[in-house]
Amino acid sequence: MAVINFGSINIDHIYTVPHFVSPGETLSSSHYHSVLGGKGANQSIACALANCEVKHVGAVHKNDAPFVDILHTAGVNTDFIDQQSNTATGHAIIQVNSEGENAIVLFAGANHQLSSVRIDSILNNAGKNDWVLLQNETNAIGDIIDKAAARGLLIAFNPAPMTPNIAALALDKISLLFVNEVEAMQLTQTTTIDDACVALHNKYPNTKVILTLGKAGVKYMHKGHERVVSGFNVNALDTTAAGDTFTGYFLATYIKNEAAGISDPELALKTACAAAALCVTKSGAAPSIPSASEVAQFLAE
Repeated sequence: MAVINFGSINIDHIYTVPHFVSPGETLSSSHYHSVLGGKGANQSIACALANCEVKHVGAVHKNDAPFVDILHTAGVNTDFIDQQSNTATGHAIIQVNSEGENAIVLFAGANHQLSSVRIDSILNNAGKNDWVLLQNETNAIGDIIDKAAARGLLIAFNPAPMTPNIAALALDKISLLFVNEVEAMQLTQTTTIDDACVALHNKYPNTKVILTLGKAGVKYMHKGHERVVSGFNVNALDTTAAGDTFTGYFLATYIKNEAAGISDPELALKTACAAAALCVTKSGAAPSIPSASEVAQFLAE
């Protein structure tokens, strides 16, 4: 049983600023560094650190092979990452303000090089109990959803960054849907989170929805049943990879629990909340994702 993550790989260029830059403003940064990022890469690392087998499907420019090595070192299977000659690696320009909040500009680059032939090749070799993990930073999302579902594979989808085309996808084929409050309202075209929750249930009654609430925690919804788990109180330094850490840890823990016959999602929710809380206490994206032992120790305290 493995997670097949058709995921982005970005180089994150991170600038520490007193506030987010305004139109027409030139703003000095007090600190700069570059690290491995991308929602896909972050979620693969989180899954791997949570002791789940994960295969990352993606692409980078060949000059950026050291970033692939970071994934490999974290325990991710990188055999399915293409190293290309003519397409730049995806990257992100990230501002982190004094409150630890972030604002991000993305360039897709090699993340949009997935072909139908390659998708078929990967899915044709998937195990019957494998999961497919998706975010909205690669191309061919709809194609992957349809083909994975046709093969009977379970799909986890984090439709971020949210774009207008997401609502047209066959989201009823998704087993686990991860959204934050803004994404939930955008997806359902509602103006309150309560209305969004009702709309999500009505539109996707068979999908398990995991609604992240930032510092407040998370709400799990499925077929009229809800489970709310509170977040942990920590001093946030950088929230860049918090959502990705949550997604990876939840999916990894959920899969292991399901295999063990544990259907209650509470342990997966608490573990993922703890991992996300630890993540925001460190700077950067991939480097901030905690290990399973760190999460276990945090939960035991």
